[in-house]
Amino acid sequence: MKHNKNLSKMVRNIVGIFAVAALAVGCTDLEIEGNEAGIVTDASFAGVTDPDSFIDNMYGSLNGYIGDQANLFALSEVTTDAALIPTRGSDWGDNGIWRQLHQHNWLTTHTFILNTFVQWNSLHFQSAQVLSSLTNSSTQNKADAYFLRALGMWVILDNFGQIPVRDPEENLSVNPVVLTGAEAVDQIVSDLNAAITDLPAGGPGSGNSRATKAAARYLLAKVLLNKHIYLGNETADSADMNQVVSLVDQIQAEAYGLEDGYFDIFREELDDETIWFIPTGVGNRIWNGLHYNMSPEIAGGGWNGFSTLASYYDLFEGDPNNNEPGNGQEERRGFVPTSGLTLAEFPEGTDSNDNGIADGTSIGFGFLIGQQYADDGTPLQDRAGNPLFFTRDFTDADGNISLINNNEVTGIRVQKYAARYGGFTPHEIFFRYSDAHMMKAEAIFRSGGDATPLVNELRLLRGATALGSVTAQDIIDERGREFYAEFWRRNDLIRFGQFTSDWQLKDPAAVGNTDKNLFPIPASQLILNPNLTQNPGY
Repeated sequence: MKHNKNLSKMVRNIVGIFAVAALAVGCTDLEIEGNEAGIVTDASFAGVTDPDSFIDNMYGSLNGYIGDQANLFALSEVTTDAALIPTRGSDWGDNGIWRQLHQHNWLTTHTFILNTFVQWNSLHFQSAQVLSSLTNSSTQNKADAYFLRALGMWVILDNFGQIPVRDPEENLSVNPVVLTGAEAVDQIVSDLNAAITDLPAGGPGSGNSRATKAAARYLLAKVLLNKHIYLGNETADSADMNQVVSLVDQIQAEAYGLEDGYFDIFREELDDETIWFIPTGVGNRIWNGLHYNMSPEIAGGGWNGFSTLASYYDLFEGDPNNNEPGNGQEERRGFVPTSGLTLAEFPEGTDSNDNGIADGTSIGFGFLIGQQYADDGTPLQDRAGNPLFFTRDFTDADGNISLINNNEVTGIRVQKYAARYGGFTPHEIFFRYSDAHMMKAEAIFRSGGDATPLVNELRLLRGATALGSVTAQDIIDERGREFYAEFWRRNDLIRFGQFTSDWQLKDPAAVGNTDKNLFPIPASQLILNPNLTQNPGY
């Protein structure tokens, strides 16, 4: 598909109630009639009346899409070895919705799958409205819309393998066409190239909550790195890998680079790492793993849900049973403070009155394992008065490894966004330079080069031991260490052929089942659009 002024004629999206909601914002002369099934049969689109506000709302919607602990985040992380949510008594049961993701036995009616399909299809459909010839969009409006359309389409392609698209000027009784494979990739690449042309340049800075040339180049590199997966090819094309390297070099030329002080990257202060952050509160990344009795230390409380597998924790250097300071751990694994931290050890202003945290909170960084402590160094207890001691394994009341009937302390917890810096901080990183750096290393490796220098550059910065000759397994493991809880684990595992591997508490019937590399098209959407076909295995 060629990029031109009539491109919107070829761009269609999800039909039904969700498309109606998207159309209803910022449009004029909208007339909608529905049949008994709730499917739209008629509409008249006259253009977006205020494209500036419309685009603001589109960016604003990402606060929920990215800030949530469910939907895309759950599909990206809980379906992997990096995250799981055991049922603790009656807590986190939710009719098995969390367990199904980790076990790989999700259904076509799974709520998070449906929500992800609807949200990101809505994003690219709204972008098409801005790009319509009926909308009086500025060059900046169009650049933002090209970027957001590419982003929405890419999320759908990556997770579902087929993108329903609709021309906003077309009658809604016409079923959306569906893009797959090369046609889908070409459309996304075309949009990103258009976005790169007209988005503002700019290195690290306050403007990074909106798309820039660097963000578009990053996303284009991500698409090209995964292109062979979308095309069903065994290996990556060398020309695509060379372009990934070039794109990362262009990002670096805008003054982006690797930062030391790993956990400082995930604070609100600006740095050279952050290419694009979403101005949404980071509380979901904090509270969902903390125990209830840690809640007096932070506003919002602990929800005692998310954990990680011991095998994932073991990817990091250090004592496998102890993450207290001085146990040989690399920086990215963090640490569990054993004594209280005084207010003097905290940045000015980070107290419970203005940032949602308590003075001197002792909650650590990274991976929380073993005994946890209060801010004065006192060992914490669970609600039954037992030591608050996070364990490596997930055992039920009978001592069996299980995702159900767990107690309050099973599972290693993850704190990438540190509780001590506040759960309401509106700064969740979505694109960052370390990922671009590792994409470059991988692209070099996939085209027959040596990725060792680039991988070791990052490892040494993180306080890890340099590797010898880097292998494919070294690269996927390094990505696991650097990017945990950042939406990339599923994508990475699929690209390295490991998403269907066996790991603890996965359904044995799902091991080796490559059909699970794509999620099912939600059952309701198959009814709404007969041009969609169910993915294999569902």
